[in-house]
Amino acid sequence: MPGTTPQPTSAARTRSWWGWGWADAHPDDAECAAMGALIPGTLAHPLPVPHVRDLAVGRPAAEPPASLAHLVTAEPEDRAAHAMGKAYRDVVRALRGRPGRIPDLVARPTDEREVADLLDWAGEEQVAVVPYGGGSSVSGGVEYRGDAHRAVLSLDLTAMDRVLEVDAAGRAARIQAGALGPALEDQLRPHGLTLRHFPQSFEFSTLGGWLATRAGGHYATGRTHIDDFVQSLRVVTPAGTSASWRLPASGAGPSPDRLFLGSEGALGVITEAWVRLQERPAHKASASLAFGDFHAALEAVRAIAQSDLFPANCRLLDAGEAALAGASHDGSAVLVLGFESADGAVTARLGQAVELARSHGGRPAAASAATAAAGGTEGGDADAAVRAWRSAFLRMPYLRDGLARMGAVAETFETAATWDRIPGLIEAVRKEVGEAALKGSGHPATVNCRLTHVYPDGAAPYFTVLAAGRPGDEVAFWDDLKAVAGDVLHRHRATITHHHAVGRDHRPGYDLQRPDPFALALRAAKGALDPRGILNPGVLVD
Repeated sequence: MPGTTPQPTSAARTRSWWGWGWADAHPDDAECAAMGALIPGTLAHPLPVPHVRDLAVGRPAAEPPASLAHLVTAEPEDRAAHAMGKAYRDVVRALRGRPGRIPDLVARPTDEREVADLLDWAGEEQVAVVPYGGGSSVSGGVEYRGDAHRAVLSLDLTAMDRVLEVDAAGRAARIQAGALGPALEDQLRPHGLTLRHFPQSFEFSTLGGWLATRAGGHYATGRTHIDDFVQSLRVVTPAGTSASWRLPASGAGPSPDRLFLGSEGALGVITEAWVRLQERPAHKASASLAFGDFHAALEAVRAIAQSDLFPANCRLLDAGEAALAGASHDGSAVLVLGFESADGAVTARLGQAVELARSHGGRPAAASAATAAAGGTEGGDADAAVRAWRSAFLRMPYLRDGLARMGAVAETFETAATWDRIPGLIEAVRKEVGEAALKGSGHPATVNCRLTHVYPDGAAPYFTVLAAGRPGDEVAFWDDLKAVAGDVLHRHRATITHHHAVGRDHRPGYDLQRPDPFALALRAAKGALDPRGILNPGVLVD
């Protein structure tokens, strides 16, 4: 895809209310048109950037009491920015001026007591409360759908953003849930420590959001999910505050933390957590290998995942994904490998992984063993394919929004399955989603795949769909494609989501995946903790 001119950094930068990330980082009209020209059937000109002033933002249907008024705003810009997440369907609805129900109020509590007071008021007034972190949800997790409540309050936790305590000896910290990724790491850096959890949304998502959605990070093996870092949680519910003990491990019955991890604000509001930290890495090395045979590349990745090497990055891009990222131009699949350590060289481990990949037909490019200061997701390297992949990885959400302005479908979905199911699953998704896109739009689609996380017993395929949309009906078209994908995942016993959460968009697949007795218990927990049904209605359970 065409490149973009780097945008200047400034303390005055503002978030885009309608799309991903920073408002000044989106492709301009010319770049949107150039990208659209690569996909047959897109619009001749980009849709205009939407403005809040063009939305019908009505008067709030509720007012907070005087004791809470200083925490609450009803400004249209604030309300519109909290109306949706950042999925493709959210972006398109904003572009078409149909964002759905805009919250009546936005609250920004500064401590746990204020969270409890807001929940008490909302319960008395039948106001729905949608917990909100960075707003980067891509599964409909931060919006209200329906009309069962008198009003809707978006509960923005980002004013609770401090690292409250660091236990250097135990390598752990007590952190408020509203801390955005960069602010969290900035506060840990003076201690020489890091949480080492870097989702693609790192810059625009919070610790509480990661916990509430069981978020996956950038790293491909080892501690891949935020669950692995949790020592204890504090959660405010309408029934009281849950505070688990901080422990290295426990066998004392079902884990209270597991009840709230992944609960997406439906059972309570996570306010802080003790999390495990690591020393900041000082040694990093990376390399890439090309494969002419994607199935041979899958076998190489499985061999590496089942070794004791534990690469930080083990990302396999199929030929289409590699071309899209600029990592390959000859039809090869590309495997990106990376290792890091705080206390020892990693070049030997990288060399072992490269040799495993070579034994399955991989052709290595020049590897690097770069030593870099801690920070970010990786250090520097000399491998062009690795650099191209990293740049595309960070830029892709902005390009997706540019393609949406051209009327294209440009979206992703992810899953996980055991190794015995992976080849058939990938083939079925490519075939059936591609056929559905052709039937629905009359134009061929591109369905690419990459592996983002790998385990000894399976992997997490991540699919990218690029297709011409149906003008004015893009959301319904994508929903149709997502339903086809969900059916394929269910048939192959692949999870409806590996790290993007359930939200509202994945509810059909989640309802099929979870056991009936567990659903019964979850509904009972919802009734006990949220008896008035105000917390994020429609997420996980009805």
